[in-house]
Amino acid sequence: MTCALVLSTGAAQAQTVKIALDSAADMENSGPYVWVHTFGQYLQEHGFEVEEFERGALGGEAERLDQVQQGLLEISSSDTKGVAALAPVLTPMTLPFVFPGIEAMDRALASGILDDANAAATVEGVRILGFSTLGGPVGIFNTQRTINSAADMAGLRMRALDEAQIAIYGLWGTTGTIVAWDEVPNALQTGIADGYVNPPLVPILFGHTGFIRYFTDARISIGTRTVIASEDWYQSLSNEQRQIVGEAAAAATAASRAWHATRSAELQMLRDNGIEVTELSEEAWNEFRTLSMPVYSMVPMPEGTMDRWFAAIAE
Repeated sequence: MTCALVLSTGAAQAQTVKIALDSAADMENSGPYVWVHTFGQYLQEHGFEVEEFERGALGGEAERLDQVQQGLLEISSSDTKGVAALAPVLTPMTLPFVFPGIEAMDRALASGILDDANAAATVEGVRILGFSTLGGPVGIFNTQRTINSAADMAGLRMRALDEAQIAIYGLWGTTGTIVAWDEVPNALQTGIADGYVNPPLVPILFGHTGFIRYFTDARISIGTRTVIASEDWYQSLSNEQRQIVGEAAAAATAASRAWHATRSAELQMLRDNGIEVTELSEEAWNEFRTLSMPVYSMVPMPEGTMDRWFAAIAE
């Protein structure tokens, strides 16, 4: 089943550009949709035919990545961690307390890191077009209690994406359990998991406000999604068409960053939905950051990658 929106023109390309969404088609609240929709509109205005497929219509994360690699799907808004497995130089984007803000992340990517990531990813059939954001900085959601310090995490079992995230929870003095995203509502309601880390808007977008009760604005990281294209599709384009794709990606990134700048109201949105919001003191924030730093050496990545990112951020 596809979204109702189909973008097309009389000068459309012979093949429809399929875009796999990863969230609701909501230009107000979904940062990933702002990116891909702006991208699709630009393509449409320059002669491409574009079709958006709603979340899940073309499979889960692994299925969509596989389809992109095989050239069966042109564009996907995908999990950054999954893309980083193909281009390990992007691994710091998935780690806690690396970026002081979105500008620092973009500055590091533009320093040559994105070029190196694409050199690795294109060999695997994937071209990285850009990164959307999920809203304000990632914080800690849970169903049980207010979190003012790392000590308050004790006894909570947090939903984890993978073993690396479980390791981070261990450094914070708590435990994690791997739960697929589609299973999170059931896990939270049955006590399989007591919470998760995500940007502020996530429980609102995914309907979790009925059982999430607490949010700590821990400023852990910047939640991102990576927009990828099939390298087979990209190589089939003319030079003029590739230029249009590049311009579309630049327009989409600009729209994404403009949207990101409007997210200061998200904490109030949580409060309006019955979620208690706690902002960490600087002392507590530094405690979490110090506790988290050993994870940098636990995660496989090319030697010197963390130093390279920190140097680019500092410039």
